Amino acid sequence: MTVDLVDVEPPDGTRFEHHVVRLDHVAVALLVNHQDEVLTLWRYRFAVDQWGYELIGGLVEPGEEPRATAAREAEEETGWRPIGEPEHIGQFQPLPGIIEAPVDAFIWRRAEKVGEPTDTEEAARIEWIPISQVLALVQRGEVLGSGAIIPLLYYLASRNTGTSGAR
Repeated sequence: MTVDLVDVEPPDGTRFEHHVVRLDHVAVALLVNHQDEVLTLWRYRFAVDQWGYELIGGLVEPGEEPRATAAREAEEETGWRPIGEPEHIGQFQPLPGIIEAPVDAFIWRRAEKVGEPTDTEEAARIEWIPISQVLALVQRGEVLGSGAIIPLLYYLASRNTGTSGAR
């Protein structure tokens, strides 16, 4: 993490200095199985003092492609290996007014169980959740963070609109 003081000039021409927090690049994996369930991690986040569901993800290592990061993290955190080429949902910035924190999100529709998680500190439990329950979980605040909420809502919306994300 770095914090920079930047010179800002909005459209009205008034200049001022503003702090910008810069975080590492993150990649997120949304794994969906043939029963229309999504693979989630149930975990505690001390910064917000809350338990909730998250998707799998992690920091993009130097020289690593974000899709490779998402696939690697899926296997390390859950023991499930994504199969095939993912659909890239896109890249988003969770709080672009003050924080630079690029997040790339990917969907895989096939995965195979290859073992137990090697990164055992990531989750209290690993759970396949029916996609039909996701919206209610989001509404109740049980899905933590934009890195999970955005891909899940994208997937739900794409199923209903016939976009490229539809099955």
